[in-house]
Parts: sequence; C-alpha cells; structure tokens
Amino acid sequence: MSSRNGAAAGLAREDDPTHTSNMLTTAKVALLLTALLVPVAKFLGVIECDDCPQYTSDGQMKFPENYRQWVYLTTGFDMSYNPAAGTPDHHMFDNVFVNPDAYKVFVATGHWPDKTIMVLEARGARGRGSINQRGNYQDEIMGLEVHVRDDARFAGKWAFFGFDGGKTGKMDPPTATCYSCHQDHGAVDTTFVQFYPTLLPIAKIKNTLEEKYLKEISMSEAKQPL
Repeated sequence: MSSRNGAAAGLAREDDPTHTSNMLTTAKVALLLTALLVPVAKFLGVIECDDCPQYTSDGQMKFPENYRQWVYLTTGFDMSYNPAAGTPDHHMFDNVFVNPDAYKVFVATGHWPDKTIMVLEARGARGRGSINQRGNYQDEIMGLEVHVRDDARFAGKWAFFGFDGGKTGKMDPPTATCYSCHQDHGAVDTTFVQFYPTLLPIAKIKNTLEEKYLKEISMSEAKQPL
C-alpha cells in the first residue's frame, strides 16, 4: 500500500504545474549554455571533429578525400624555397586547402587550433590547349601532401604526411627538412601564412605573426634597392 501511494504521489508531482515549469526552465538553461559554449570553444581554439585527422592502426594518416570542399587558401606557381634549386623542366601549381572548422578559429583568433589539416595539392601546368594561347592553366594532380596539427599525437604538435595516390600516407620523419623550414620561416604557428593573402591581414590585426618572420621580412626589405 505504501509503495502504491508513493507511486501515486510521484505521478502527482510530475503532473504538478510547478514541477513542469521547473523542467522547462532547466531545459532552456541547458540549451542556452550549449549555444554559448560552442562559440566560446571555437574562440579558445577547440574545434568540432567533422573533418578531424584520422589514422590507421599502424600510424598512417587517412587522406581527407573531401578536401576539395574545404576552404581554399592560395595557389602558388613554380614556387621553391631552396635558393640552390635549378630551373625545373615543367611548370607546377600548388593549391592549399584547410578544414573549415580550423579556418573559422583562425579568423577569430589568428592562430591554428588543434586538429588543423592543410592539404597541398600539386598540379601540372599546361600552356597550349583548347583556346588558350598564352599563360598556363592547371592540369592533372602530380602530388598530395598534408600538414596536420594533432597536439596529443605529435611531440612537435605538427606533422607532414605524403600521399602517393593511395588512401593512406606515411608520416615524414621529424628529421625531414620541411619541419625545420616551417619552424624557421613560418609566419604563424609554423605555417606559411605569408603566402595566404586572405589570412596574412588577419594575423597582422591579431598580432600573431612570429618574431622570426618579422625579422626575416625586415632584413629582406632592407636589402631591397631604393
């Protein structure tokens, strides 16, 4: 009898208008907190994992096949960072894409968050073709590289992966020159934001440009003839 009365009392409390009102108020508060915390998390450099890096059991990275739907950053043409490099026997375009959530954080803070993925897509260049008589346009993919930030996975936070037409790629060893080059010359967070025309102004406004880069630019400008 007592348990039956307790059950009846419980049902009565659930039907009570005051109890229902309190439940609705709690639900509204929870929704409001969620709406507030999501943008705050992005401002602090935390992103959702819609396009976060994925790996195989043996440490290879899975190639983000939908990268062409990401944010386009820039295209380079016949670029080389090696002053001793000779003239290539063909022209190349380099297209750079970044996952959208990381891009949003950069726009808000001037820094790249954990789980940033940048895809470098190298394409051959063609001159004559169709009605084109001058200049170059992009042709087939010649190579794919990924620069990824994963704080919990890599000692230096960032790593490079090369993909030779497969769906997975091996990590370049930390001794590879790409690491030291980016560390010494990257404008923001070891990345070449100096070559991303829509992001460099943001980094300047947010005051996130590396001191090494600023000194390098100052020395380079000083060498320019008046």
